[in-house]
Amino acid sequence: MKKITMADVAQMANVSKSTVSQYLNHRYEYMSGDTRARIEEAIATLGYRPNILARSLKQKKTSTIGVIVANILHMFSTQVIRAIEDVCSSEDINVIVCNADDNPEKEKKYIEMLRAKQVDGLVVFPTGDNLELYESMKKEKYPLIFVDRMVKGMNIPSVLLDNETASEMAVDHLYSRGYRRIAMLTTPLDKGITPRVERVEGYKKALKERSLIVPPGYIKGVKLTDMQNVLEEMFNQPEVPEALFSGNDLTLLEILKFVKKKGMSIPRDLALISIDEVSFSEIYEPSLTIISQPAFEMGKYAAEKLLEQIRSNAKPDPMNVRFSPSIVVRKST
Repeated sequence: MKKITMADVAQMANVSKSTVSQYLNHRYEYMSGDTRARIEEAIATLGYRPNILARSLKQKKTSTIGVIVANILHMFSTQVIRAIEDVCSSEDINVIVCNADDNPEKEKKYIEMLRAKQVDGLVVFPTGDNLELYESMKKEKYPLIFVDRMVKGMNIPSVLLDNETASEMAVDHLYSRGYRRIAMLTTPLDKGITPRVERVEGYKKALKERSLIVPPGYIKGVKLTDMQNVLEEMFNQPEVPEALFSGNDLTLLEILKFVKKKGMSIPRDLALISIDEVSFSEIYEPSLTIISQPAFEMGKYAAEKLLEQIRSNAKPDPMNVRFSPSIVVRKST
């Protein structure tokens, strides 16, 4: 079959090739409704498909960005991706999403793959271990935004939660309800992942300000697969926690499994509060008190700032933008 070209569309619609090009690039300012209708009908009749690769080479843009998340299972990650996609869809920008599983090798592979595909910029939830790769993109002035995490020594624009305030908010709420033995469980701290470390620091700071002592075994940062054993140890101590602060949504699920297994009653046997809203928090019985991240606002902001970088071709000013958490008080505390 003969390949249908822009010239064929122009001939059928009785317009110039440049008018068809303007139509395909959504530049309708000086185009009549009748002209648009003829071009649209010609495209449909001929089955014309624009050569995206050729257009990308000509414009030096692919109208595509990449998003590399650390762990797509987190509700926060899903919400941020949705917000990024909403912004990009409204701007006719395509989004490719990759899941790094907190694995530096996977992250490196995805960055190299997306750059080979000539995506116009990247939103990355960084593992923190690919310093040379981050640095090379920074030197090239390649459009790049970090979300949820900072990387020490890298002056790359980052969008984060005010994590210490989030933890202080959780402790303050539990304290105001009369709880004094407050424990915290989260995912591993050994890699220095920003939100995990900052949330633990905020928790410690809040307890200190209230003259509360943290007994040994009350702060744990471990793999999800080890959490059931850690919770067994935590609740076999002479003084068991009255309240438990979960560092994220996946940790919360492990805590709820443990509570069900042990036949514990929330909040009678254990008060529970978590960072990150989850889909079932209102319908769980009892409903769950949550420190909520403004994930959609954070994703929207990250997307808008990345698109600004892409359009201006200018090196961005290093910045760390912190979004404020909020508390949603329900029955688990």
